[in-house]
Amino acid sequence: MTEKRPGRGPRIEVGVVMGSESDRPTMEEAVRVLDEFGVGSELVVRSAHRAPDAAASWARSARERGLRVIIAGAGGAAHLAGAMAAHSRLPVLGVPLASSPLGGFDALLSTVQMPPGVPVGTLAVGSWGARNAAHLAVRILALSDPSLMRRIEARAGGAAPGADAGRSRDSRGERGAAPGRRGAAGKRPPRTALGE
Repeated sequence: MTEKRPGRGPRIEVGVVMGSESDRPTMEEAVRVLDEFGVGSELVVRSAHRAPDAAASWARSARERGLRVIIAGAGGAAHLAGAMAAHSRLPVLGVPLASSPLGGFDALLSTVQMPPGVPVGTLAVGSWGARNAAHLAVRILALSDPSLMRRIEARAGGAAPGADAGRSRDSRGERGAAPGRRGAAGKRPPRTALGE
């Protein structure tokens, strides 16, 4: 089943593909972010293991259907993003899912360890990864879409959800100094080996 969601225009630019129907709640997080930015998407189930020919066919025809980015989410062996990258030259963003007893670690390794020349941009495990994959897809599309870039900039002008004006909270829930600023005792936070 293919669920198409047009954005601000008639174009569907991002394909969101998942390994099984049970992955839908997590991968719909990506679709929600795309919707927020007015980016059209299609959401499909294609298994690299149970229906490899259908998955390969979907990836091979993605560009001619107008897709510009593929977001692929799967758990377990998580071969889906790699299969998409093997059959399409579009950017592929992989979302490892925690569907096995290993809690997504197996999917993470399967998605991130691609051979040279078959790249998959791998995001975090689960819904955070799905949302960030969509945000990254939006930024990729915005490179050639000034209107979309303006929407990203406008949204970045306000505080991101969950952000607290540059301040973080420590493990006790107390506010710390914003990065690069002096704390309550007038001292700068310690620097790491990377100078951050």
